[in-house]
Order: sequence, then C-alpha cells, then structure tokens
Amino acid sequence: MEIIKTIEELRYIINLWKKEGNTIGLVPTMGFLHEGHESLIKRAVSNNNKVVVSIFVNPTQFGPNEDFASYPRDMDRDFSICNKDSVDLIFSPDPSEMYYEDAVSYVNVTKLTEGLCGRKRPNHFQGVCTVVTKLFNIVKPDRAYFGEKDAQQLAVIKRMARDLSFDIEIVGCPIIREADGLAKSSRNSYLSKEERKAALVLSKSLFSAEHHIKKGLKDVQKIKDNIINEIEKEPLAIIDYVEIVDAFNLEAAETLDKKILIAIAVYVGKTRLIDNVSF
Repeated sequence: MEIIKTIEELRYIINLWKKEGNTIGLVPTMGFLHEGHESLIKRAVSNNNKVVVSIFVNPTQFGPNEDFASYPRDMDRDFSICNKDSVDLIFSPDPSEMYYEDAVSYVNVTKLTEGLCGRKRPNHFQGVCTVVTKLFNIVKPDRAYFGEKDAQQLAVIKRMARDLSFDIEIVGCPIIREADGLAKSSRNSYLSKEERKAALVLSKSLFSAEHHIKKGLKDVQKIKDNIINEIEKEPLAIIDYVEIVDAFNLEAAETLDKKILIAIAVYVGKTRLIDNVSF
C-alpha cells in the first residue's frame, strides 16, 4: 500500500487497474479513521478487486466559524488502519492539488440540502458534492461507500449520482456504535469525560423513539416531542434540530406510512454531534 498525493499519479495507477479488468471501490473520508470508517473499508475490500481510501479534510465544506483548522488528523494511524484492512492505495492530496485558486465551478444539489444540517450550514453540501464529484471523476470507481450516520449526506450523494448519471453504485453502510450506544464519530475526540457521558442522550432518545414506534405510537409530532423532552433533560445538551422526514426526499413526514428517517443534531458543550434511526 502507498500514499498518493497527486491526481496525475493516481490516474496513472487507476488506468493500469482498469486495463487489468479490476473493479475499484472508493471510500471517501476526512481521515482520523475509526471503526465506522473501517466498516466501509472492509465492505469495499470484500466487494472489489482494488480499494482506494481518500483522506482529505475538505476545506470547502466547512463554514467560517467551524472546525476546519482543529479537525482531528493522524495520518500515521490512518495509514496503519488502511494497511491492516488491505487497502490498496490512499489518496491524500493537499487542498492546492484539489482546487484551483481561480476555480468557479461547483456542484449543487437543491431541495434535499435545504433542511436538516443544510439549514444552518448553507455551503456545506456544495463543498461535499463538489469534492465527491471530483473524486468520482479522478478515481472512476465502480462502487463508493458512505456511512448511514451522515444520513442527509448519503441521500444527497445518491440523488446526485442518479441525476448526473454517474455509473457508480453508491453503497450505504450501517452506523457503527460504541458499546454504550454512542455513534462513532471523529468529533467524539473533542468531548471531555463529562461531555462524553452526556452525549449518550442522542442515542438514548432515538432508541426510546424506536421502542415507542414499535409499540404502536404513530403520532409524528408526539414522537418528535418525546425526543426533544428526553434531550432537554441533559444540561450539557443543546438541540440544533430534531426532524422526522421522508427517507428519500428528506421532506417533513406527516405519517409513518413510508420509510422515514428520524435525524437529530445536538451540541454537547461546543461539539456538534449527529445521529439518526430509520424505519
């Protein structure tokens, strides 16, 4: 396994792989890999002849007051994990390699990006869609793997791939959780011991909602209110949003007669965490 820094070198290798008839899996990440990322990597390795993991903290998806500079990075650890999991190549470019200084071309997906995380992060999904499109064009994968924890991102990328006719299978992989239920996230490293304990309110509120739905609760507003009440019991937690939406178009759900997504974003201290369940 090796680390490639330039698009030109990566394309040269990809072309050789394609000529040999290999299928290629892509796992796009921002690094600081954990068991959630590993689940994507292992799925990609099992499904493809060659696997590329991109490690790129993408500056265009961070807002001016967000944590781009402090986002956790550990390339040595990432390399060790990828090597252990039989990744063939890591693509880790510098921002100057991915973006021209005078670039004026971007990829926007409308409607699906207007709610949930997109409501307060107006340029976030433009950055996500642009960098993912660039990775698709550079790597030319047969399959690309994304975690279901970032449910809105997954829905947006699936729709973008469909609408722009990318000949790529978008594979969503289940949320990986700690033993106590907290969803794995690179941002969990920001949490103090007290905040880490408080962060359990996210998964607990969602599991409680799941339990009540399975017991027959069908009132969408009551389900939402129950989640809000549960989270507000935790003094260190501040709700960004609690939404129940159609899992395909991400529009507010009024009934539970189709596949739905319950998505939440909560600040625990200064750390913004997201989680979800779907039915």
